[in-house]
Amino acid sequence: MSEVEDLKVKLKKLNAQATALKMDLHDLAEDLPTGWEKIPELAQKTFEAYRLLDEFRKANA
Repeated sequence: MSEVEDLKVKLKKLNAQATALKMDLHDLAEDLPTGWEKIPELAQKTFEAYRLLDEFRKANA
């Protein structure tokens, strides 16, 4: 696999992880007040996923 293909695969993986966490956070918000205690942990995981995705995009622009 070429370096460009490797980067595309990594970008796709990071994007999929971030999107899945975003949807989990959305689902959690819709079910409130049930599960409210999970907000900080899930929000942190979502924040981190998008931070990594942003860093990857900037480093490979």
